[in-house]
Amino acid sequence: MLFAGAFISLSNLFMRKSIDQGGTTKGFLIFQMGMAFFVACLLNPVKTGHYSINLPIVSLGALAGLILVSMLFFLGKSLERGPSGLTFSILNGATVMPAIAMALLFGSSYGFPYTVWHAMGSLLVIWGLFLGGRGLAGLRDKKGWISFCLAMFSLHVLLLVLFQYRALLLNLSRPEELLSFFNSELIQSQWFTPAMFATASFIQIILFFSSEKRAPRRLEIYYGVLGGVMNGLCTYCMIRSTEIASPLENAVIFPIFSVMTIVLSNLWSQRLYQEKVNWRACQFCVFGLVIGTVDWKAVAAFIGV
Repeated sequence: MLFAGAFISLSNLFMRKSIDQGGTTKGFLIFQMGMAFFVACLLNPVKTGHYSINLPIVSLGALAGLILVSMLFFLGKSLERGPSGLTFSILNGATVMPAIAMALLFGSSYGFPYTVWHAMGSLLVIWGLFLGGRGLAGLRDKKGWISFCLAMFSLHVLLLVLFQYRALLLNLSRPEELLSFFNSELIQSQWFTPAMFATASFIQIILFFSSEKRAPRRLEIYYGVLGGVMNGLCTYCMIRSTEIASPLENAVIFPIFSVMTIVLSNLWSQRLYQEKVNWRACQFCVFGLVIGTVDWKAVAAFIGV
């Protein structure tokens, strides 16, 4: 997960570099999403040898791709108007919200209890983001940046909730009880992630050529491919981590990923772009993510408490 956080931080940096060189996020994302689709095919149907495909799983993946491409659009707009480090901190701060949403939608009977840790973690993240935003009085388009960040944050929450909903269906013996389109065989299809990236890539191609009407720049292709490779390596490391993690490690691996991404994204924004990073705000976000997303029951059971 440490490697995964490092790879996604580099992917974030390549997006910023593409913008700096006169490119746009639309051009960058065509190649990042295309490369991510290729890597997803290698890591899912090709790696597992399960090539069965069905319309329901492709439709669910396409919905995820639509949400993803919308989130990335607002991420790009946020990066064009505000500080990179804080923007990516806000993006990763969304990871505390799906647990709350799933608890409200399904409750503890489906394995999604709402605890005081969720509430404490969420409050710490919100306070950290508030502290980070206090130092932006001189930002030229502060209202626009805040609006785009709120849209980006909300869409990231929605995407993560969809991921968790799919995971819930995967673990049910009769998933059709929650969603009539699926049975236990259909939901196991390996084409969800490739369908998501294929949809996002297709939409990006349409958006790019319909709005910009030009050929992609060389550096957009260069940074986009690099960003896609980093995204693919991040995906591989995350999947590998879940495969080899012990019960205790499973309780903390995703908070490690979020914390690593926040810290490294703020480091390169400070060192390379001389952005003023509010490290106290980052500390609150990090503590909130750890408190709000770690499975403390699993930790307590492991140590015998």
